[in-house]
Amino acid sequence: MDAIILAAGLGTRLRPHTETTPKPLLPVQGRPILDWILAALPDTVEQVIVVVNYLADQIEKYLAEQQHVAKWSTVRQAVPRGTGDALMCCRDAVRAESVLVLNGDDLYGAADLLRLAARPAGLLAHPVDQPEKFGIVFTHGDRLEKLVEKPQLPPPQWANIGAYVFPRRVFDLTLPLSPRGEYEITDAVSAIAAEEPFFVERASFWFPIGDVAAWNRAQTADLSPALRRASSGENRPTHSGH
Repeated sequence: MDAIILAAGLGTRLRPHTETTPKPLLPVQGRPILDWILAALPDTVEQVIVVVNYLADQIEKYLAEQQHVAKWSTVRQAVPRGTGDALMCCRDAVRAESVLVLNGDDLYGAADLLRLAARPAGLLAHPVDQPEKFGIVFTHGDRLEKLVEKPQLPPPQWANIGAYVFPRRVFDLTLPLSPRGEYEITDAVSAIAAEEPFFVERASFWFPIGDVAAWNRAQTADLSPALRRASSGENRPTHSGH
């Protein structure tokens, strides 16, 4: 399995902190956000591809020094046009038959990612109290029935939290341009779900870091569910190109 981490955003809601540091490298309890994400990846991940744009050189420098994954590469999203576009930018870099795709500014539970990675196709969902701010997941049993963006529904509802597993054939899709002029990864979800079971794993832990208030809360939160292994020097990273 390969993993793609979407880390090309500008981090505008975390300014001024992101004026000189890309959001995935902002420190949380002494470690970059991206470091937490890499440490939580399942052992089944053999290669990590990080989609970069803003302050990409800093992210590449971090990747060259980290000790979590041995095989990594970056893909530059020349013009950020949505999460779907970021995914499709990785078409030529992916080698495995399945790919785990994660937001680069959210902390996920290691156990949840392990369960998700065992699925042929699926996503993580977590309950939210403001469903009107999220894409909400509707299921039939443990399978996705549909995704509805920002519905007016009573809380709590199960939200799509930006962690997915896709079969390699996701890269054969042609995604439509959304009304806001971007390509959405959720359109890839819907397209795959129309053709095969798309499983919904209910996440036990999720800590999104979307703004300064959330970043500040993360400094004192219990993030132990995101810990799978400590950084070690066993696997010296190798750079497999851009």
